[in-house]
Amino acid sequence: MTPEGRKTRVLVVDDHPLMREGIANALQAELDFELAGEASDGAEAIEMSRTLRPDVILIDLQMPRLGGLDAIPVILKEAPDSRIAVLTTYGGDAYAERALRLGALGFLLKSSLHRELVDAIRTVGAGRRYVSPTVAEQILSHMNEDRLSDRELAVLRLISRGEPNKGVARRLSISDQTVKVHVKSIFGKLGVCDRTHAVTVAVRRGLIDI
Repeated sequence: MTPEGRKTRVLVVDDHPLMREGIANALQAELDFELAGEASDGAEAIEMSRTLRPDVILIDLQMPRLGGLDAIPVILKEAPDSRIAVLTTYGGDAYAERALRLGALGFLLKSSLHRELVDAIRTVGAGRRYVSPTVAEQILSHMNEDRLSDRELAVLRLISRGEPNKGVARRLSISDQTVKVHVKSIFGKLGVCDRTHAVTVAVRRGLIDI
């Protein structure tokens, strides 16, 4: 229940109808929750947030038209008191850190058990942070690592598209030797020894999208 004693109204945002249905069923099983509405992408979430004023917005990251990471700052700019929790299949530490920096209070995985989902919504609804233990462990494990620079991320994105060093150099207007230096640094920071592994690790952690 909210401090006023009414039910916590939750807006569910996900592009998969079956996922929305499953979450709706989980909410209806709890006496202190009420399904405020359902949206299929971030653009709908922004509009429904304006009209419904839900207590908690449960939003996915990857959706057509507008994803969660793009919708979160828009929602919070219009309604700074909005309490948002990300529910996603993408458990990378970089995804979580980005969502939390943008203002989300919660971050949990779609593989979470019913009890964790319920606890997370109650925690976020009360204005406190909730991060899935699995994701929190990843954040802590990478906390003291050197971060990839913006230039290194740009190099890595081009590598993920199959660009050879010469192609990367041409697109970024830098020398082949500079590209090699960046690639060596990327390998060291990610703890990998080849381009394919670097891309795999970066995608899994949410450092780049492909």
